[in-house]
Amino acid sequence: MLNRATAEGRVKFNNCAGNKGVRYETNSLDFKVRADGTMYAVHQVQMPSKQLILMVTAWDPQTLGRWEAIVRFLVGEKSQHNGHKPKGRKSIPGELAQQQSDTLLPWRQHQSANGLRRQKRDWVIPPINVPENSRGPFPQQLVRIRSDKDKEIHIRYSITGVGADQPPMEVFSIDPVSGRMYVTRPMDREERASYHLRAHAVDMNGNKVENPIDLYIYVIDMNDNRPEFINQVYNGSVDEGSKPGTYVMTVTANDADDSTTANGMVRYRIVTQTPQSPSQNMFTINSETGDIVTVAAGLDREKVQQYIVIVQATDMEGNLNYGLSNTATAIITVTDVNDNPPEFTTSTYSGEVPENRVEVVVANLTVMDRDQPHSPNWNAIYRIISGDPSGHFTIRTDPVTNEGMVTVVKAVDYEMNRAFMLTVMVSNQAPLASGIQMSFQSTAGVTISVTDVNEAPYFPTNHKLIRLEEGVPTGTVLTTFSAVDPDRFMQQAVRYSKLSDPANWLNINATNGQITTAAVLDRESDYIKNNVYEATFLAADNGIPPASGTGTLQIYLIDINDNAPELLPKEAQICEKPNLNVINITAADADIDPNVGPFVFELPSVPSAVRKNWTITRLNGDYAQLSLRIMYLEAGVYDVPIIVTDSGNPPLYNTSVIKVKVCPCDENGDCTTIGAVAAAGLGTGAIIAILICIIILLTMVLLFVVWMKRREKERHTKQLLIDPEDDVRDNILKYDEEGGGEEDQDYDLSQLQQPETMDHVLNKAPGVRRVDERPIGAEPQYPIRPVIPHPGDIGDFINEGLRAADNDPTAPPYDSLLVFDYEGSGSTAGSVSSLNSSSSGDQDYDYLNDWGPRFKKLADMYGGGEED
Repeated sequence: MLNRATAEGRVKFNNCAGNKGVRYETNSLDFKVRADGTMYAVHQVQMPSKQLILMVTAWDPQTLGRWEAIVRFLVGEKSQHNGHKPKGRKSIPGELAQQQSDTLLPWRQHQSANGLRRQKRDWVIPPINVPENSRGPFPQQLVRIRSDKDKEIHIRYSITGVGADQPPMEVFSIDPVSGRMYVTRPMDREERASYHLRAHAVDMNGNKVENPIDLYIYVIDMNDNRPEFINQVYNGSVDEGSKPGTYVMTVTANDADDSTTANGMVRYRIVTQTPQSPSQNMFTINSETGDIVTVAAGLDREKVQQYIVIVQATDMEGNLNYGLSNTATAIITVTDVNDNPPEFTTSTYSGEVPENRVEVVVANLTVMDRDQPHSPNWNAIYRIISGDPSGHFTIRTDPVTNEGMVTVVKAVDYEMNRAFMLTVMVSNQAPLASGIQMSFQSTAGVTISVTDVNEAPYFPTNHKLIRLEEGVPTGTVLTTFSAVDPDRFMQQAVRYSKLSDPANWLNINATNGQITTAAVLDRESDYIKNNVYEATFLAADNGIPPASGTGTLQIYLIDINDNAPELLPKEAQICEKPNLNVINITAADADIDPNVGPFVFELPSVPSAVRKNWTITRLNGDYAQLSLRIMYLEAGVYDVPIIVTDSGNPPLYNTSVIKVKVCPCDENGDCTTIGAVAAAGLGTGAIIAILICIIILLTMVLLFVVWMKRREKERHTKQLLIDPEDDVRDNILKYDEEGGGEEDQDYDLSQLQQPETMDHVLNKAPGVRRVDERPIGAEPQYPIRPVIPHPGDIGDFINEGLRAADNDPTAPPYDSLLVFDYEGSGSTAGSVSSLNSSSSGDQDYDYLNDWGPRFKKLADMYGGGEED
């Protein structure tokens, strides 16, 4: 342990200008260097090992030159004889080689007092310190390891561990013969701060000579890394009007160098502030923690909304001369507080609204607020302080413009209030900041004028209900249903009319609204619902434009006994013998209580057979039983009259007839089938007559169907027997046909085609032939035209062909001459029939050349006969 202020040695430094003004610093907080180069411990230091290596930096403030040197301390052991503590020695590495050997003897042999040698094993070897970023040359010797036994035998040395034979490989090496250990390349403490190796000593045969020892190598940190901010841009905020010392934000920078030395000790400072308003030093920063706080008052968002502060972080405890620095930007936003109350732009506002209108904006109130728009400090809230006790108006805030919209929420009446004088006040959603008072301009007056419009008349009592008995005579005055016109300041007349009167029972006076009956009111009508009849009336004024209102009159009709009861049921069935079954009867009355039951049922005295054959037994006020009085009644249908009387005042009665079917019954009291027929009033003769009629009707239908089929068959047969000559057909008339003239137009052109077979013609009886069929027989031989005809033979050739055609029965048309060409009347050409063949050779055909190109071929054939 070293005591504080114990001198350890002196550091000497020589430069061209001498040592004047040179300052010294170390990379350890435990040691300081005075101006004269004396190094001392600033407090008691517990030395962890026998060796300590420090970095001493000398720098000249004038030339800004910097020089570094490594100082190694060897801590001596306490003497066992004299008890004094030797001082540690220090030197620059060059001097250390002259004063102290760097050879480690971890397996050193000690001589005992009796002359025996005792080996001390398992020494704790002091750590080996290696500065990072050394410039070499490499390999650079660190230490020499040797054993005392190397004088007796040849020993081979080796090292193992990370950095030797484990990745990263070959960072350290050892001379196997001399035991000198080297570092082979520059070290980087930020990559790896320490190495743990083991040194081995073996003989030439590989046998272990000494136990392996541990070597700890520490990389001494150098200031080779700048502080790095976690973020390049930091964002913070502070309320406007904050007091000095208010925390704003924290910036943080990390230095990869050793944080226990000055290389990794970062200090902060503010370089610039933009803008420099209202002061150039509005903020300060804690140099060690990086906390930014306000240092001056006067933050006002309405003047400066944002500050940009450049913060610098420097290691070496903030020494700007040889420390490394980096910068970051801190953006400080001045947040808004409600330090500006809203103020009306004018002291009075005005508006106008028609009466009876709601949801109408009558005035827009404009305010000015210098706080941040669209924030709770800016959003306005309007209140009506006075002038609207009935709550006709409210003020809504426009979210975009922040204006107050005075809106009618409850209709105003011109006849009640012609104008309103409102006092309104405006405030913000957020309360005002401490110490800020409301402005007198936060209150204003609003004058609202109400305009008169034509209002519709209204019925004061709507719906109006009156009660009266049904059946009142026509023309009875029921009530006066009058309306009121709210326009007191307008002289207007009101007219009345019916809007809805379903039964058309009422009339209303057009001028005074008096209602009278137009027909008898009947409670039992279908237009009555729950004894109430409703009618709607219209009241219209003569204003511009006219206005109208409706009113409903409800008439409750009190029942009177105006409907006699009706017997139920209308038909029934009973056995021909008594005591088997009875008929339950009741009555229905359209009136209501007390004009209905109990009912009285009784049989009339006329005809006498009714009471003789039937009897009525009362069950209760609404029901009775009808049964036979006699022991047997012949099956059939009987009309039994019954008198039913209600309990009205005066009572009404009705004689109803019930049709009773009397029939034979089985043992269960049910009518048998024969009995049901007999009860229907049909005897055996009537049934037989009905069946005969049905059979006759079916026979007639069958005969009619047979007659229709036979007639259809005869019609088909008659068509087959018609003579072909009597067949009347429609013929196609073609006027451009070569053949007979108009006298030959009744032939069928379809027969001009040669039929595929002639069997139907050959099989006909002789003498039976249609004129439009091709005859069967030998066809005449037509003359053959010579290849080179003689000019004199043309007439004979034509005559022979004409004669053959006339005698040919197969040539169509079959009953006329064949016309080859017809040129119409007035033709200049002579008839072909006038040509006569001549055998004489004196006939001249030269005139054919004069007939034009159509006869050129004929002229060529016959014109040159003489030359041939």
